Amino acid sequence: MNIQLIHGEFDSKDALDLITQMVHIKIKYHESKISPQCSEENMKSRESKIKKLQKELFDLRNMIDENRGNLKLDAVIKIEK
Repeated sequence: MNIQLIHGEFDSKDALDLITQMVHIKIKYHESKISPQCSEENMKSRESKIKKLQKELFDLRNMIDENRGNLKLDAVIKIEK
C-alpha cells in the first residue's frame, strides 16, 4: 500500500516550507522517543537521526537559495508487510 503525501510543482519558498514542516515533525517524533528509560544506544541512534535530518534540511535550504524557481516534489510512503 502507498500513501501519496506530496505530488506537484511548487515555488521554491513553498517547497522549502512544506519540506521544513515535514522534517520538523520527524525530528519531534524522535525527540519524543528519547526518555530516561531509553538505552544509551537507542538514545544515540535517535540523536544521530535528528542531526542527519537537520543537516539535510540545512543543505536543502542552501541549494534552494542558490537555485530559485519551481521545484517538483514527490513524496510517497510505501507500506510493506
